[in-house]
Amino acid sequence: MKAIYLYILIGGLLLGASCDSGFDEMNVNPNALTSVEPVFMLNTAIVASAPQYGNLSYETTIVKQMITPFSGVGAAANFNQDNRNVAAGNWQRGYREGIKNLVTALEATEGRPQYDNLRHLIRIWKAYTFMVITDTYGDVPYFEAGRVFLNGITSPLYDPQEEIYDDILRELDDASASINPSGPAVASEILYSGDLAKWKRFGYSLLLRAAMRHSKVNPTKAAEYVTKAVNGGLMQSNADNAIIRHTANFTNNIGAQLNGGQSAFFYLAEDFVSFLKENNDPRLSSIAVRYVGAASGAGQIAANANRDPNLQIGMPLGFDNTTINTAVQESGLVSLWDYSQLDRTRMAGIQAPSFLLTYSQTQLLLAEAAHRGWTGGSAADFYTRGIEAHMQQLGTYGANTAVAPADVQQYLQTHPLESGKELEQINTQYWVSTFLLGPESWANFRRSGYPQLTPNPFPGSDLQTEPFIRRLSYTDAELNVNATNVEAAIARQGPNIMDTRVWWDVE
Repeated sequence: MKAIYLYILIGGLLLGASCDSGFDEMNVNPNALTSVEPVFMLNTAIVASAPQYGNLSYETTIVKQMITPFSGVGAAANFNQDNRNVAAGNWQRGYREGIKNLVTALEATEGRPQYDNLRHLIRIWKAYTFMVITDTYGDVPYFEAGRVFLNGITSPLYDPQEEIYDDILRELDDASASINPSGPAVASEILYSGDLAKWKRFGYSLLLRAAMRHSKVNPTKAAEYVTKAVNGGLMQSNADNAIIRHTANFTNNIGAQLNGGQSAFFYLAEDFVSFLKENNDPRLSSIAVRYVGAASGAGQIAANANRDPNLQIGMPLGFDNTTINTAVQESGLVSLWDYSQLDRTRMAGIQAPSFLLTYSQTQLLLAEAAHRGWTGGSAADFYTRGIEAHMQQLGTYGANTAVAPADVQQYLQTHPLESGKELEQINTQYWVSTFLLGPESWANFRRSGYPQLTPNPFPGSDLQTEPFIRRLSYTDAELNVNATNVEAAIARQGPNIMDTRVWWDVE
């Protein structure tokens, strides 16, 4: 009897062993991804860089290009308020969709010669992404960022912005120089469709942007890297512009907001409209629309749309929807809904392209560098080409947004670079050229001090010592999960408030 039980027990164990054989393999989905091609991680990071709704709430409002008078969950720079749910946008997208993918892609391509060129593109885009993050918040996780899955670093150290920029300069210089157009091709890359020569020019043009961040804190280093960027080869025309081309499947986020529930909420700011209007700038016709006589959002219909630049009126800052009535009456309007808006059928269309770095911006930075004696060439010529390129760039949105060549030439002839006003003129034009690219408009405004804007006078501001917002505060999530490192950054940089200046932002 014992022998029978022993036989059954051994048989069961053998049966169990045979059943376990291949069990793990049977429970693996043969159609599931086991790895992601690194170029797709780069593409994800590029897509994540497209300007988002939060740029309307903070960056474009801080520099007085756009404004909403409405409060509630979207209250932010329109009232100089620290709304961390909105302010977290650059942080969340930058790290979760950008840096995480880029760091992982670099790890996946290390030591694999077939990916040599791709690695350099990833390094360049990593620098682009980190510039947006650090320019927004100051000291941030850099060297240990994005390594939670690779190295288990769940609480990365915060690095001083000066050290971050030192590495960004080195990375951009080395990665741009290392791109080999005769080397391994990069198929399926979405920014330049694998055109490595354009990527090289993009990398050096981004290096120029990063170098100019040092204009006040380290002019010697700024001049050094301006020279490296120029010698490496910059963007040559609008054909080199870094553009995200949106589709019906991947819509322009700003356009989606302004064509959806936010359509009647955002308006062009008075300062921006007035500058274009007073200078007879033909770009105003491409940018603005006014729904004349609209008594409410329901009145903003095609039948009331007027794009005549002479009729455009920007909304002043300093009011909410309950206090703006006096300004409305002074402007001779029917209601607040009668102010000029960004035309959501053109530049704010749901498939409108997003410009991230352009030939126009590069020429204007060169104009400043030439004026400062950091590079050769004529500041006036660079200045003229920068304005001309931006006017021509508007045609990318569609034929009905293009500026007529005769209007371009007329503007250039009547608006030359004037002696003694170079920095103001160049950087004010940069303000126009970077319209809708909020992080860059705001960064250059802080760096250069231009255009000369009056502060937002809204009462009840969260600002304590500064007339303008200088940075956005760290996220509540970071304060909760990475408190020790955040506090170390705050102790080094300054209070976690919007008045605290980032390292390169000095008087």
